Amino acid sequence: MTDLVKNLAIGAVSGCLATVPMSWAMEVMHRLLPTRESHPLPPRLITEHVMRTMGVNRELTDEQKIWLSLAAHLAYGAGVGAMYAPLAHHSESAPLAKGTLYGTAVWAGSYLGLLPALGILSSATKHPVRRTALMIAAHLVWGSATGIFVDMMETRRKREHFDFLGARRGTPRSEKQHA
Repeated sequence: MTDLVKNLAIGAVSGCLATVPMSWAMEVMHRLLPTRESHPLPPRLITEHVMRTMGVNRELTDEQKIWLSLAAHLAYGAGVGAMYAPLAHHSESAPLAKGTLYGTAVWAGSYLGLLPALGILSSATKHPVRRTALMIAAHLVWGSATGIFVDMMETRRKREHFDFLGARRGTPRSEKQHA
């Protein structure tokens, strides 16, 4: 397996896994919104838009729509996660910093660019401030988790417990003590 294919696979798995804590964070923060701002979150809105476009929205139950929304959200997380891993190798920054920056870029690219351009959602600049803050925070969770997961799965260098957070680089403490 080539390094690129390995990196894409590691990134896809990491992005998919990172979507779990992101979705949980979105749900928790969503419950804190005022009632007038607590309409369905973007994964559900996006999925319903696509289903309406395909003409299948009325054929599915609410429960099926929820599960389809979750599956689509996990798939999108995997897709953008796959793009992260090869990029991460070009920076010596801490995984947490790289992932957080990437999560912010994914939010901006999706909510200020792709989704409005496709006519799926209006630009985030037109959304209520608290909902936009919720989505940015959720993408920070996703990005940081993706960065950590990619680093944990990366096998090129030996790690010790805190190394994946970027807290310490270089010679592990145990090797320094024996030197």
